[in-house]
This record gives sequence, C-alpha cells and structure tokens, in this order.
Amino acid sequence: MNNIGRVIVIFFLIAIIILIGTFFWQKNTGSDAATKYRTTKVYRGDIAQTVAANGTLNPVTLVNVGTQVTGKVQKIYADFNDHVVIGQVLLELDSALLENYVLQSLATVNKASAEYELALANEKRGASLYRKNFLSKQDWDQLVQTRKSAGAALKLAQAQLNKDRINLDYATIRSPVSGVIIDRQVDVGQTVTASFQTPILFKIAQDLSKMQIDSSFAEADIGAIRSGQKALFTVDAFPERNFVGQVKQIRLATTVQQNVVTYNVVVLVDNQDGVLLPGMTAYVSIKTAEHKNVLLVPNAALRFKPNSDGKNGNKNGNKNSGTQQGSNAIGTVYRLVDDIVEPVTCNLGIADNRYTEVTSSKLKIGDVVVVGYAEDNKEDSSSSSLRLRVF
Repeated sequence: MNNIGRVIVIFFLIAIIILIGTFFWQKNTGSDAATKYRTTKVYRGDIAQTVAANGTLNPVTLVNVGTQVTGKVQKIYADFNDHVVIGQVLLELDSALLENYVLQSLATVNKASAEYELALANEKRGASLYRKNFLSKQDWDQLVQTRKSAGAALKLAQAQLNKDRINLDYATIRSPVSGVIIDRQVDVGQTVTASFQTPILFKIAQDLSKMQIDSSFAEADIGAIRSGQKALFTVDAFPERNFVGQVKQIRLATTVQQNVVTYNVVVLVDNQDGVLLPGMTAYVSIKTAEHKNVLLVPNAALRFKPNSDGKNGNKNGNKNSGTQQGSNAIGTVYRLVDDIVEPVTCNLGIADNRYTEVTSSKLKIGDVVVVGYAEDNKEDSSSSSLRLRVF
C-alpha cells in the first residue's frame, strides 16, 4: 500500500506540474490573434463634430481718418492707444495758404457785392425813366440783364468763400467717432496730399469691448455653418484659455488661392476685459453637429486594413477619416471574434478627431474591433524612445 500511495502521489504531482506549466505558457504566449493585433471595444458615448479655421481679430467698426486738403502737419494732439471723443481735435495742418484763399474770396465777394448794388440802383432809376417813356425798351432790358449778372456773380463769389472757409476748417482734423486710436500714420512736418485717394492719418476703433473674427473656412465646411452658431477659439497670447463667440455672418465674397475656395465667416466676440487686441490670430472651432448616447468606434479602426502579408500597409484603407459631414458615409471595421478577424461594413454618422459614430446595427456595445498591429505599436515606441534619447 505504501508503494501504491507513493505512485499515486507522484502521478498527482506530475499532473499539477503539467497544468501549472500549461497555464503559464498560455498566459505568456496567449492566442495568435490576441498578440498580433491591437484592439479596443465599441462603446456608447457623446460626440460632437466641428469645423476649424484660422482668422484675425478686428474691431467691429474701424474708422479711417483722412484729410480732404493738402498741407504740412503742424501739430498732433493724439497718439497711439489714446481714447478720443467725437469732435476732438486730432491734428492741425499748416493753414497759411488756406487763410489766404479765404481772404481772396472775401475780397471777391466785396467787389461783387458793390457791383450788384450799383446794378440794382441803375435798374431802379431806369425803371422810373422807362415808365415815362424816357428810356428805350432795349436800354431797359440791358439794365435788368446787368443786375441779374451782378447778382449771379455775387452768389458765385459767396460760394467760393464758403468753400475756402470749409477747406480752412478741414485743416483741423477732428475725430468723427468716439473710440481708441490704434494707428497713427503721420508725424509733425510731414506733408499730406489730398488726391483721388484720401490719405489715412489715423485709424480709430469705435469700441474694443465688442470685436469680430474674420476667418477663412473652406467651401467643403461652409455648408454646415449657420448664423447664430456657437464658436470657440484660442489665441497665442492666452493658449490655455478658451474664448467664446457667435457666428454673425457668412460673407458671399470668395477668396481663391491655388484653386482653393474659402469664405469669410464673421464671428462676434465679447471683449469686456480688453485682453483681446486687434490683429491677434484666432484659431476658431465651430460645432456643427452633436449626438448623444450613440455607438462609437475609434477612427483608427476605420483606417485599419489588413494585407495578405500580415502588415498594415494601408492605414488609410477606409474612406472614413473622422471628418465626414453627413450620416450617409459607409466604412469598414474589423471585428475580432474567437481569434478570427472579420470585416463589418457599417453606416457612419458624425465624427470628431478621435471617434466616429456608428449607426449600423451590425455592431453592438462590447464588440472588439482591431485598431492596428501590435508590432506597429512596438516600432512606434522604439522610434519614439530613440528620438527621446537623441534629444
């Protein structure tokens, strides 16, 4: 009995050793499919689709202050960043020549006035003689014509005097609006010339508490943008801060560069704290669609496409790239079932930078889908480690 017991114990120990060895071998090696692929599970969640573009912050109302007369800058009363009110004097031009024009016109008016008074007196005297038949009809008509011509000459001289006085007043440049000066383009002593194009002296932003972003969106994205949509944006000056705006207008004028058509989308921005400045570059993102509690798969699963050689040679094999605009797109994912990879064609909804909505009933929550090869991940990690060591 003792020998039989020893044999039983020995066989029992051998069986335990075999089971333990098998367990650890399976644990270390696993199935071929499990070690060959990188996988993830289908789950439910919320997703929002956005379109993005760059733009420039500008004042809502920017007034260019120019001059209507030619002259040399004599005095400047306002500078960059100054707050000005409507009617405030900004600049004075040398007005000596304009003052002389006023004096000349005034002399012309006085002369024309004297000639008109003489013609009027002659007409009154001639009227009395004409009624008594002491003056011919021709002489009477000549007196009337002389008086009318003198009156017209007087009005012309007065008009020229008013014009010269207005030009003299134009030598003093006043602010047409209340706001902040964001640019001054002249200095004392500089001569400005009024020609067909009015020279710009100052640029005044009427109200910097309200600004706008002029952004350029591609024509492929413009169909999903509507007035009133919420827009998020960042600026380089405050990279950690998200600002909020609202789409005001999609302007019909297009810009074409290298056969790429873009539209200017105007976004209104509240700038009560004054941190946003004109000319800043804004990185705008507009939410065009949002779906809640839907099936989601990673975009990598839609890009994955196995090849016969076991390599993922075409990572963009599926048409879906995570940015489709509608719900009629179709893509293919590869589901892992019992160590077998099978393709599943799905109807796709909206997408963001990481996930895509699946509207097909062929996939369900918990399904395991392939996102890549395990060896690709190892190669990427190796390359990443090498770069870290180099730098």
